[in-house]
Amino acid sequence: MLERWTRAIIRWRVAVVAGWVVILILGAVASVKLPDLLTTSLTVPGTSSAQANLILLHDFGENVEGTFTVVLPVAHSTVREVAALEKKLATAASSVRSAKITQEQVVGDLLYANVDTSLNLNLASRATGTLRSALASEGLRGALVTGPPALQHDITPVLTGDLHRGEVLALALALLLLLIVLGICWAVVIPFLVAAAIAAGSLAVVYLLAHRFLMVLYIPNVVELIGLGLAIDYSLLVVHRFRGELADEEVRADDAIVKTMTTAGRTIVLSSLAIAIGLATLLIVPVPFVRSLGAAGLVVPVVALAATLTLQPALLSLLGRAGALPVGVRGLIFRRDAFAGTWARISRGVIRRPVTVLLTSLVVLAGLGFSALWLQLTPGSVTAIPQYLPAARALALVRDKAGPGVITPIEIVIDTGASHRADTTSMAAARLRLADLILRNPEVRVVAIGSKYPYVDSSGRYDQVFVIGRHDFGGEASQHLVHELRDVIIPAAKMPAGTSVYVGGAPAQGVDFLSTVYGAFPWIVLVALVLAYGVLLRAFRSLLLPLIAVLLDLLSVGAAYGLLVAVFRYGVGSSILHTYHVSQIEGWVPIFIFAMLFGLSMDYEVFIVSRMRESWDQGSDNARAITEGLAHTGGVVTAAAVIMVGALSGLVLGHVAGLQELGVGLALGVLIDATVVRGLLLPSVMALLGRWNWWLPPSLATLLRTAPSPLEVRGARR
Repeated sequence: MLERWTRAIIRWRVAVVAGWVVILILGAVASVKLPDLLTTSLTVPGTSSAQANLILLHDFGENVEGTFTVVLPVAHSTVREVAALEKKLATAASSVRSAKITQEQVVGDLLYANVDTSLNLNLASRATGTLRSALASEGLRGALVTGPPALQHDITPVLTGDLHRGEVLALALALLLLLIVLGICWAVVIPFLVAAAIAAGSLAVVYLLAHRFLMVLYIPNVVELIGLGLAIDYSLLVVHRFRGELADEEVRADDAIVKTMTTAGRTIVLSSLAIAIGLATLLIVPVPFVRSLGAAGLVVPVVALAATLTLQPALLSLLGRAGALPVGVRGLIFRRDAFAGTWARISRGVIRRPVTVLLTSLVVLAGLGFSALWLQLTPGSVTAIPQYLPAARALALVRDKAGPGVITPIEIVIDTGASHRADTTSMAAARLRLADLILRNPEVRVVAIGSKYPYVDSSGRYDQVFVIGRHDFGGEASQHLVHELRDVIIPAAKMPAGTSVYVGGAPAQGVDFLSTVYGAFPWIVLVALVLAYGVLLRAFRSLLLPLIAVLLDLLSVGAAYGLLVAVFRYGVGSSILHTYHVSQIEGWVPIFIFAMLFGLSMDYEVFIVSRMRESWDQGSDNARAITEGLAHTGGVVTAAAVIMVGALSGLVLGHVAGLQELGVGLALGVLIDATVVRGLLLPSVMALLGRWNWWLPPSLATLLRTAPSPLEVRGARR
């Protein structure tokens, strides 16, 4: 099938290239328009916080994600001067559609006001500039605007700038490494053309998805830089195999392309499927933020596969033999005798001492992953962002003057069950009882209650209690306070029968985000392992090799988690990498690292083991198959991993903690997987298993509709 497909692509190569040029244009247009459709919302449908926020929106007119916070210094101002400032503030707020001031108070020497809108986070974010201009027009030039919309507004250009700088750095490193690996030849250009096609195609699809589904602000950075890494991975494998086929000077270039795509192309199909499986598992999580990352990530390997199976052979055909072979500088992997190379020597050394290598590798991985025991999560951080941003300066001002909990209070909503019931004596007593219990918690700084708006809605059915803690909304203490409120304090208040209590606000939303995401995490792991085992079972025609693959993937992920904690919590290497020093990792990062690294690990496993299987099927014994597989693919996989690390460095050197964490975790995980795990641990395990590596019983082979792989008699092959 791949042979017929490749010959058709070669025949229509000009049309194929033209088609991808159109996709490039569409992707460029989409990349310009896409940021306006992206968001940072952490909403979790169906949770207590979501219900509370819904009541606040519909019955109190308070929109948690669409509310600005305006901070204005009022030191040494008289009561009359403060009143005049409040009037100007109200006039400025009226410049934003549907805006109204819902809370306004002087805290220390700060005038602090919430400007609420009915706009969603994206639309409110676009109104940030309007509000700031209106404040300046009213003479309130010292006013700072923050809150979710302003934060999203300010962080968007930072992410765009990080993306552009990351792309330049990643492209420069990739070019340098490709020249070192492939030598000087026109084929070096192919990975960049394929990467551009993958990025454009992926962003065009994401743009369409963003019109219907919530999509995260980080997606362009993730899509473009990971797309570059995959493009180079796949192009490197194809070009390397193509050169091997061209070793026979009698072979025509187009025939070599066909042979390349029927071997390396099949490997790439399996690799793309493995990566897609890892990312598709994120769709299990019932949280729009995580699902959007999964959907966008899933698009990348699918588009990468399409580009590799169409654009890549078309470009190789246009280049021909002369364009693929190096001139002058031949590159590190241009070696006719692969068995004289470094990886062949490493594999022979591993086969001679498999137990020693196995135990040493496990000890190293255990040491790297040890810090994962201290992994702590936060739904998000308002401190690990560039502090020069206006919204961040406002947060810092409030934090210093009034405490970090002021900006993101917990909002408890009490549904009394009937209109005007909030005004009854029993509810008033229950409200006081609840407030008293809350104030006993040492984490609580202020509790605000009342019998009129904004504490009671116009129907008198809903009651609201504001709880201001002493720490930022994502901090461990704030998370613990939310759990205390729900599990201990509210039940102890013994609210009247028929009353429902919901805990909302940013801290509760963050707790629900983490609880929901990591409640689904075991299912993500299980589904990924089962699906990957099933795919590799048929691909490798072996019972044990797929099991080894998924277990080794878990070791790579564990090591990545440990290094993530070591770098960001304990500061190991952070001065060199210029990363944030934080006590908690953003909650979406570990789950995305698992999904992505699981797929990339499978990617390298497929590259290596497919070549080993090919050697075994051609009659080699177990030791020869291991050596030949590593000799032909070890250098390519290592080079691809190093280039992937270079691509991910664009994330590491950015200004946003979450993307730094993702970049460090993936980059170090990929490097460890391609070297320690696949280069040492995998061959040592396979050397110990011997001919059991290749066993697939006839009954199971029939079920899988593939050829059996019998366990041969003792002494025939080991």
